Amino acid sequence: MTFVKTQDGVHIFYKDWGPRDAQPIVFHHGWPLSADDWDTQMLFFLANGFRVVALDRRGHGRSSQVSEGHDMDHYAADASAVVENLDLKNAIHVGHSTGGGQVARYVARHGQPQGRVAKAVLISAVPPLMVKTENNPGGLPIEIFDGFRAQLAANRAQFYLDVASGPFYGYNRPGADASQGIVQNWWRQGMMGSAKAHYEGIKAFSETDQTEDLKTITVPVLIMQGDDDQIVPYKNASLLQEQLLQNSTLKIYAGFPHGMQTTNAETINADLLAFITS
Repeated sequence: MTFVKTQDGVHIFYKDWGPRDAQPIVFHHGWPLSADDWDTQMLFFLANGFRVVALDRRGHGRSSQVSEGHDMDHYAADASAVVENLDLKNAIHVGHSTGGGQVARYVARHGQPQGRVAKAVLISAVPPLMVKTENNPGGLPIEIFDGFRAQLAANRAQFYLDVASGPFYGYNRPGADASQGIVQNWWRQGMMGSAKAHYEGIKAFSETDQTEDLKTITVPVLIMQGDDDQIVPYKNASLLQEQLLQNSTLKIYAGFPHGMQTTNAETINADLLAFITS
């Protein structure tokens, strides 16, 4: 197994497939999953001649289940540790949901200043801010995230089944063709991680204001989100991302759910490839 040790002693697991001299694509997963959530994309881009890298966030998957550092600053610094260890340059960074927040902070504070980033992609991503505040009236009430924490603390295993079999993939919609394999794989990834990391990660993805991160990014960014996303409402996410980013392209997908890179992989992969090779 491959790990990078961060400055604060955390072992971050990563996958690194493909030719070392090919352009790298780095994948950043959502809460509470792992690098495994990107297997479909990694195999697709590997077949198209890219080097593909994906990491498990601290406290998630196979990375260290440490007590501290479950915030966007550490997430971005951990990603930078992997990128610097592998000396990745001219890289494309792709983030889903919380991973989109990780990408935004990494690119703004590490990758772009170091000259290592060529482009970025935000898929169903949490920036600029999920929680409702005076300055973010379109956000979700804090009570929703308090409810997530309460359900996680009471019965994490059942909570994760409910999320995966319901709103995450839109399987709660009338006539939805639910895949039990996808549900079980989501649950498997979630249960591999640390309950503490996941509990504190809710604050990280919901209350971190990334407005300035987005304003700082100058590399080309593709924004992708479904208009039936029940986790991250697109009107308070992708539409605001487009306004704040200096060099962005927005694609809204009719009827696609939050986890659309899994349920609609053929469409998402083709659009990712078109953006990356443009």
